[in-house]
Amino acid sequence: MIRPALRWTLAAFYIVAGYFHLAAPASFLKIMPGWVPWPEAVVFWTGVAELLGAAALAQPLSAPLRRAGAIGLALYAICVFPANIHHFALDMARPDHGFGLGYHVPRMFAQPMLVWLALWTGGVTDWPLRRR
Repeated sequence: MIRPALRWTLAAFYIVAGYFHLAAPASFLKIMPGWVPWPEAVVFWTGVAELLGAAALAQPLSAPLRRAGAIGLALYAICVFPANIHHFALDMARPDHGFGLGYHVPRMFAQPMLVWLALWTGGVTDWPLRRR
């Protein structure tokens, strides 16, 4: 019962994030590392990826599609990790430290959890909770 509830929660999280990537890209553009080409397009397509991954993860009809969405969201979380590190560094360099360590340190630990949660709720892995 917990896996479907967490799957829906994660899908809702990515729907909200995807919406904001499309509706209010300015905050995402501010934290984009300078080496990323075409930042506006990257923010747009990351929003689309979040929405499509969330839809695939949430749908109840196709387990292969759900697994594909889970893998896509896990890869997405890995790919955006450099932007999170960049945001952390930008904030810590500010005189007021921006959001501060209380925001950024948990966020750094949450990213690997998001990868695992996508894979687990999508049925890609049962680790470490599989019955022996």
